[in-house]
Amino acid sequence: MPSPVEDRPGLLMRDSLHYSDSVLIIPPHLIDCLSLFDGQHTERDLHDLLYRMSGDLRAGEAGDQLTAALTRSGFLQDEAFATIREARHREFAEAPSRVPAHAGTGYPDNTEELNLVMRHWMGEPGEGDAEVMGIAAPHVSPEGGYESYRAAYSKLGQQMREKTFVVLGTSHYGAPDKFGLTRKPYVTPFGAAKTNIALVDELAGAADEAIGMEDYCHSVEHSIEFQVVFLQSIFGPDIQVLPILCGSYFRSIYGGGMPEDEDSVKRFLGSLGEIAEREKDRLCWVLGVDMAHMGVRYGDEFAALADADEMLAVGGRDRQRMDRIAEGDSAGFWDLVRENRDDLKWCGSSPFYTFMKVCPQARGRLERYEQWNIDEQSVVSFAGMSFRR
Repeated sequence: MPSPVEDRPGLLMRDSLHYSDSVLIIPPHLIDCLSLFDGQHTERDLHDLLYRMSGDLRAGEAGDQLTAALTRSGFLQDEAFATIREARHREFAEAPSRVPAHAGTGYPDNTEELNLVMRHWMGEPGEGDAEVMGIAAPHVSPEGGYESYRAAYSKLGQQMREKTFVVLGTSHYGAPDKFGLTRKPYVTPFGAAKTNIALVDELAGAADEAIGMEDYCHSVEHSIEFQVVFLQSIFGPDIQVLPILCGSYFRSIYGGGMPEDEDSVKRFLGSLGEIAEREKDRLCWVLGVDMAHMGVRYGDEFAALADADEMLAVGGRDRQRMDRIAEGDSAGFWDLVRENRDDLKWCGSSPFYTFMKVCPQARGRLERYEQWNIDEQSVVSFAGMSFRR
């Protein structure tokens, strides 16, 4: 992203997967050099480019320094990065629990402060709706989307306290057509949520080719963590969850066909559907999903403003998709997602589709829809929805 440091212009680079903790700011005169780190160009090509740009025979030294900084930071696909990645994966696999990755940034890491902010975000507790079988809530920063979180979570009453909450979260970093599972308890400042290991094992045994077991993406992903925090704020820390990260159905969006045309995906959806049918009222479904991502930050040529200009049309298209979801029309919903290869860039499409396929009897209701400027030129849309049989 553009450097936010006023006296250090350039391109800020960081690793969203947290393999590396380094943050680099590439100065403007070196940004063009990054295109040469593609596995095809050589060190000589880098030196030649810098010489053509500067006319200085010693300019190659800057290229050497750039290469060294990228290597040291783990930003090149080389042996140094492979070592860092392997260590991070092993560290997560061996850890006894999934520790909070976003406490202190997405929400307070102090329990007392978190209780205060949750009361602000959620308002006074209500009785919920006994007919609700599940909800869809955002995974955007709660500070920006708490009214939609509230609209969804207010539908969950204390009668659901003993259920297993099946949390379908967007996997922002996982492989397409894959589902990330973990047996680890999800820990937040409230305490440790229990993972339903029996159901994890059942899924892993039935559709192992579609599953990443102890998926490292769990360690950095916020789409499930935020839902666990909200659930614990309502029901207490020792809730029981089945956390599932849903990778994108990339092959279907770009290659055609339906997601379940991939045999491994079909087996996973079948297995999860069998669990849904067998367990029924012992489960409550929670989707951690955002919707459209529009504007400069997301590669569009226009600056997006919430609820204005281009975003008015986006809002209409969002609602068309939500109408299909509410009606349980998975095929109709997916037709809209595949339109223009999902130019709306919905990062919640795979959890929504997964839920619709495994719970075909579910019918939804839109509780609240919002658009939020995540920066001055970019907008994320999201909603709170509830589902009944």
